Parts: sequence; C-alpha cells; structure tokens
Amino acid sequence: MKKIAYFSLLSLVILSFSSKAQSTNAETTKRYIKTPTGFFMVLRLGDDVLAQLENIAMIEKIPSASYSGMGFVNAKFGFFNFKTKEYEPKEFDSVELASMNGSIAWQNGKVSLHTHGTVTGKNFKAYGGHLLAATVGTGSVEITIVVHQQKLERIKEEPLGANVLNLGN
Repeated sequence: MKKIAYFSLLSLVILSFSSKAQSTNAETTKRYIKTPTGFFMVLRLGDDVLAQLENIAMIEKIPSASYSGMGFVNAKFGFFNFKTKEYEPKEFDSVELASMNGSIAWQNGKVSLHTHGTVTGKNFKAYGGHLLAATVGTGSVEITIVVHQQKLERIKEEPLGANVLNLGN
C-alpha cells in the first residue's frame, strides 16, 4: 500500500512539473520569424490574433503592411451599419478560418488594423466580413505579413464615419 501511495504522489509531482513546463513553454514559444518580405507568424491555442498582429507591428516598428492568414478560431465579425456608424456583431465558435486578409497602418500614434475574413463550420457554410476579434481555437493560425516601406495612416472620413487608409494625397 505504501508503494502505491508513493507512486501516486510521485506521479502527481511529475504531472505538476510537466503542466507547469508546458504553460511556461507556451508563454515563451516564438510567435514569428523574419522573412525576405516581412514576417511569418504562427499562433497557438488561446492567442488573440489581432493583439498579436498589433504587438508585432509595434515591436518591429512596421510602417505599414498587408497580411493574410488561415487556421482555427473563435471569431467575431461585424457588419458596419452606416446609419448608426457602429458594427453589428456576430460570433462564431470553433470554426475554420478559411481566409483572413488585412492591412496594418497607424492612427493617432497607435497601430490600426483593418481585417476581413471568412470562416466555415462542419456544415461547410461560409460566413465572413469585418473581423472584430479572433482567438486561436484548436490547432493554430498561420499569418504571412508583407511589409511596405512607406508609413501609412488611417483618417476618419466624414460623413462616412469610417477610418480610411490615406495614401498621402
């Protein structure tokens, strides 16, 4: 009986260290690498996709960029209502991100993302639009970021009430 108790206790200690090592490893796992045209990013379970894009833009001082990605997410899309000037949100959990496209620019000294995407479920129906939020679900999300040399800014245009990329005209 003592041997069983000893091995049970030993197993619990090993599992405890193992799970701690895995969570520490997830926190320190490299999220992106530099490529000749910009960066390649791989996000994992629980990562906030848009926050990670904002982080890389700030850390790497990206002047502007285009990006595309795919993977598995829990997503929130928004349809812009031009009358209210607000997004009407709809959420989709445990879906495949079939396509994500967007741009990185700046607005009032902060990173400004504009992201659209398409997701599909087990029924193969596709939904998409302006991506308001996305968290990596099972699997991962892979993103290719192509950096542009010119710093681009978004400016809120009226009466549209939307942020529009300004090309310096």
